[in-house]
Amino acid sequence: MIKSLSFNSHLLVMLGNFGFQNSRRATSHGFLFCLKDQTITKMKKDARLRVDSELDGSLSLRAVPPTLIAAEKEEAKAVLTLFFKKQGLSNAVAARIINKSELFIDHLVSRLHSVHKSRYLVGRELTTLEIRDALIPYLESLLEEHGSMLADVVESFPHPPIKDKPITLVSPPDSAPDSKQVKAVSRVTETSPAGMLRPQVVYLMELGMDLEKIKLITRRFPAFAYYSLEGKIKPVVEFLLELGVPKSDIPIILGKRPQLCGISLSENLIPTMTFLEDLGVDKKQWAKVIYRFPALLTYSRQKFKTTVDFLYEMGLSSENVGKVLTRCPTIISYSVEDKLHPTAKYFRSLGADVSLLLLRCPQTFGLSIEANLKPVTQFFIERGYTLEEIGTMISRYGALYTFSLADNLIPKWDFFLTMDYSKSELVKFPQYFGYSLEERIKPRIALVKKAGVRLLLNQILSLSSRNFENALEKKMQQQLQLTDQV
Repeated sequence: MIKSLSFNSHLLVMLGNFGFQNSRRATSHGFLFCLKDQTITKMKKDARLRVDSELDGSLSLRAVPPTLIAAEKEEAKAVLTLFFKKQGLSNAVAARIINKSELFIDHLVSRLHSVHKSRYLVGRELTTLEIRDALIPYLESLLEEHGSMLADVVESFPHPPIKDKPITLVSPPDSAPDSKQVKAVSRVTETSPAGMLRPQVVYLMELGMDLEKIKLITRRFPAFAYYSLEGKIKPVVEFLLELGVPKSDIPIILGKRPQLCGISLSENLIPTMTFLEDLGVDKKQWAKVIYRFPALLTYSRQKFKTTVDFLYEMGLSSENVGKVLTRCPTIISYSVEDKLHPTAKYFRSLGADVSLLLLRCPQTFGLSIEANLKPVTQFFIERGYTLEEIGTMISRYGALYTFSLADNLIPKWDFFLTMDYSKSELVKFPQYFGYSLEERIKPRIALVKKAGVRLLLNQILSLSSRNFENALEKKMQQQLQLTDQV
């Protein structure tokens, strides 16, 4: 039984529960737009309340800390911004809509309090993933209900939107900075009467992150400014250090993915890592994996499964799947349908061994077919290589297609033409393009020419300095013996 609730407070709880279970039906009956102005004002105040359990099992309301409300609002704004961007709106347009939608943001926060009442009962903050998972389905239901009018629904909430109001997809040239960014940056730079920065800012600076870097992260992800030190930032940092991540790498990791600090260790990060270890990720390499791609830990298990299924489909063993995920965790970010499958099809058209290529150089699958792969293929075709030879080259040296034409392939090809080797040598040893022209190729070729002998291309470049000198000396002795016999 609910005791001592005002009518409007009671209505807020009912609204949250009703919306969570029947959001589509509620919106279709205009339920979201039936409240009077004075009731809305009261609801905004009630949104700052949380449900708490009393000894007799009844429900009462007590104030949520203002800092937590502010953090949840920023998280809700981030989710709504991302949702609008996925619908094709620019950053500026999405920000402009959200800046006019304070009541709707309050409504999203009230939904969080309703959906996750049990979390508030024990005084636990929601993680970024929990907030996203609670709000995205609701926003999708509103999109299905209102279609192109969704932006108007958000702006005019809780009143019905004005029909046929146009939405401009082009940002005005003089658009003002995003207000949430300004507020967030102001928060991380403000000082106490004693001249001290906030504890979380001081902590981050002690880790080696300067204030400008913190401000840059905050502009990109305003919710970061509202993360608590003891509840979110510090536990994640200490966990990373325990994994073996060097302290000097922490600022880089948080700079790449500040959202990590909003994710629960016990309910999200650690279970996700365990799941990935079951897929074959080397648990001893977590420090390197996270440094390479910290966003890995923020993807859903369904996304992991989709990518892993693709790798199995391409013929990789479970052991090699683990190696790919460990060496190139960014492959999880590639779309299977839009990127991985088309790239595999393209390399197969060249006769390349796709499974071998995925194992040796998975980052090749993140390249654009039109902008990166086809120009390299055309480069070798114009120099007389067949598609079969090109396929052999890429199978033997997966990184071949990752090199720049202007800065790598063309100058090294031009020098190769002066070396008096058959172009078939590059089919046998395409790794030639992976060595430094000035520091490796030119100096060693000069020594071979000076000695008046001939070595295989892989002998010249792949051997260590001592082994190269031994091979060169041995070849010179053989040359002398042949001369003496003649």
